[in-house]
Amino acid sequence: MFKGSKCTQKFYLDALKTMYDLFNKARREGLIALESDVEEPSKSPIFAKNPSFLKDHHVRDFVCDTMRMAVTGGIEPFDMDQMMEVDMEVHHRGATQPIAALSTMADSLPGLGIVAAVLGVVITMGALGGPPEAIGHKVAAALVGTFLGILLCYGLVGPVAANMGKAADEDQAFYHVLRVLMMAFLKGTSPIMAVEMGRRAIPGHVRPSFQETEKVLRSSSSSGASGESAAAASA
Repeated sequence: MFKGSKCTQKFYLDALKTMYDLFNKARREGLIALESDVEEPSKSPIFAKNPSFLKDHHVRDFVCDTMRMAVTGGIEPFDMDQMMEVDMEVHHRGATQPIAALSTMADSLPGLGIVAAVLGVVITMGALGGPPEAIGHKVAAALVGTFLGILLCYGLVGPVAANMGKAADEDQAFYHVLRVLMMAFLKGTSPIMAVEMGRRAIPGHVRPSFQETEKVLRSSSSSGASGESAAAASA
C-alpha cells in the first residue's frame, strides 16, 4: 500500500511470459506434464523465472489450483470458469473487509473531533472568571481535538482506506487477466492467442503494446529453445 502499485506494465509482461511458457509446455508435452509444476511451484523452472508470482501465494494458488483441475481432467471449461469466478469473488470480499473497517473509522473521526470541541467548551465555561491564560489554554485544547479528528480522517485514515481499495481493484483486474488467459487456453486456443486475449484484458493505462508483448514472448521462446538444444547436446 505504501510502496505504490505493483501492477505495472512490466508486472503484466512477466505474467504473460510465465503463462505463455506454461501453456507452451502443455501444448508440446500434454497437460499431464504440468503436474510437477502445479504440485510444487517452488521447484518449477517456469515459475522460478517470475519471483513475484511465487511470492504472492494467492495468485500462485489461483493459477496452480486451476491448472491442477485441468490436469486431472473430466471438467468442462464452463465449470472451470465458474470455479475461478467464485475464487475471485471470495478473494475480493476478503480484501475489501479491512477497507470497510478503515472507512468506518475514518467517518467516525470527525465526530470525535466535535465531541472534543464540545467538551472543551464545557470545560472552558467552567473556567470563566479565572485568569485569561487558563481560559485560552482550554479553548486551544478544544480546537486541537477538533483539528486532530479532521486531520486523521481526511489526511491519514481516509486516504489509506482509499489506497487499499485501489490496490484491491488492481488485484481483481490482474485475476481477471489470469482467468481470461487460462480459459482461452483450456478452450483449445493456441498459447500465443491465449496471451493476446489476456493482453487485451489488461487495463489500458498499463497494457503493453502488441509489439512489446511479442518481443518478450520471442525472447522467452528463444531461451527455451536454447535450453532444449543444450539438454539434447549433453544427452
